[in-house]
Amino acid sequence: MNKPAAEDPSTRSSRSKEALTSSHQGSEPPHVGCYNFCLCASLSFLLTNALLNAHAQDFPNPAPARSSSQIEITTEGNYRIIHANGLPDHTPGRFPNPGNPNSIAAQHYNFRVPLNPQVADKPTPFALGIFGIAINGVVFDPGANEWWNDDPRSGWQYEPMTGPRKLGIDQDNAHVQPTGAYHYHGLPSGLLANVRGAKQRMVLIGWAADGFPIYAPWAYSDPNNTKSSLAPMKSSYHLKSGPRADGPPGNYDGSFVKDFEYVAGLGNLDECNGRFGVTPEFANGTYQYFVTTNFPFIPRMFHGAPDPSWLRRGGPPQGRPPGGPNFSLAPGAGFRPPPDQP
Repeated sequence: MNKPAAEDPSTRSSRSKEALTSSHQGSEPPHVGCYNFCLCASLSFLLTNALLNAHAQDFPNPAPARSSSQIEITTEGNYRIIHANGLPDHTPGRFPNPGNPNSIAAQHYNFRVPLNPQVADKPTPFALGIFGIAINGVVFDPGANEWWNDDPRSGWQYEPMTGPRKLGIDQDNAHVQPTGAYHYHGLPSGLLANVRGAKQRMVLIGWAADGFPIYAPWAYSDPNNTKSSLAPMKSSYHLKSGPRADGPPGNYDGSFVKDFEYVAGLGNLDECNGRFGVTPEFANGTYQYFVTTNFPFIPRMFHGAPDPSWLRRGGPPQGRPPGGPNFSLAPGAGFRPPPDQP
């Protein structure tokens, strides 16, 4: 039977809109309703020629300003509407780099998720694409389009966080798609660094495509008690042991997604890397996902039904493994290329 998310009525409005600027990054960010992050670093020196000539050594050339991170979240009827440009609100790594030849560019993300998502009859796995979006507008995109022998039909997908291929992932566990889309493969450390007191409370860091919230990897030790102490959230996946029975030769060593397996009860999260419980935003309880520091890092299964706005445009990807996941999310799903791109 489907179980509603039971969003706290105090956090919901029929339509809300709120702007956040860089001054909010050091304070507790609101997590529901509407966010409009507009973070812009700019520096201007108004100097006379005489002053500039006399004291040029006192005024080194400033670093170029970073582009603005923008996200707008509104509630319309039974849905949360998300528009974002995909730019981070923290300083990313240097791109292009030796492992990633792509440059960061603004995107036009347009997504929709239900305000009261329902649990599906069974989890829905996926191999590639966007799992959700962070509160700063950067998407969570856990998989990599990298395969053993460069053959998707092999079914052996390289794991970007623990695999041998150097994909240019930066200090915030992110890198860049050929489209210019900056995206997270793991815990967004730069985002969390902008949240005051993040380690002392549960922190909502995003929304999944099925509408359930995504949190940093610590939560109430008693999932039904907001007064209980915080405890680390641990994945229930582990690395298999011994040699691989088929596919790539060698032992299970974390090079591939299939090197890991789910063991119920090994950690405190289920196969979707989540659990049910209360949160600061959902006093009546909801299903909640976590981004963890070990595999799967970002969840690889949906506990609910992803909204069609996140679906891959134009059908399944070419070369998709036979018998693979029955849901396909594209790195470019739900957005239009910026006007200055072909």
